[in-house]
Amino acid sequence: MSEIQVASRYAKSLMDLAEEQNTLEPIRNDIVSFIETLRQNPTLQAVLKNPIISPSRKLNILEELFASRFNPVVLSFFKLLVNKQRSSILYSIAKAFVDEYNIRKNIVKATVTSAAPLSEENKKQIEEVIKETTHGEILLTTKVDPNLIGGFILNVGDKQFDTSLSSQLRKLKKEFEQKAV
Repeated sequence: MSEIQVASRYAKSLMDLAEEQNTLEPIRNDIVSFIETLRQNPTLQAVLKNPIISPSRKLNILEELFASRFNPVVLSFFKLLVNKQRSSILYSIAKAFVDEYNIRKNIVKATVTSAAPLSEENKKQIEEVIKETTHGEILLTTKVDPNLIGGFILNVGDKQFDTSLSSQLRKLKKEFEQKAV
């Protein structure tokens, strides 16, 4: 079974447990905090993935870092995974948990990349269009890439809408090259 499948199964199990105990929001917050901690500390991620480091040492590290601020369910979950030799996929499980949470709560992540910063009004317009299409809550991230020249690229889930001038120029160039041959 692939790492993604294993991570997804563990994430769904934690999600079900959190819903059963009515602690979904605090557990989600802890998992998001855990993801951020791993992103900011690649050394911690390397320790968790290292098969040479003993499970007891990994547990001690996790408890030192998170025991005072994480829900006991999350700490027990970490302990279970470390004891089952699954600490190497803790990060993948945490990301799968957030993805599952977003699916169950109908939260849609979108990224818009534009040539210049978007105004608040433009952001709201984009969010409204996405909301009409998906009927979900929108988490919009904006990026600026001057190489686009103009227009924008919108990514919603696995779909991409490219209205950038650089993309249109590439298409036009390709058409001219094909007609010239």
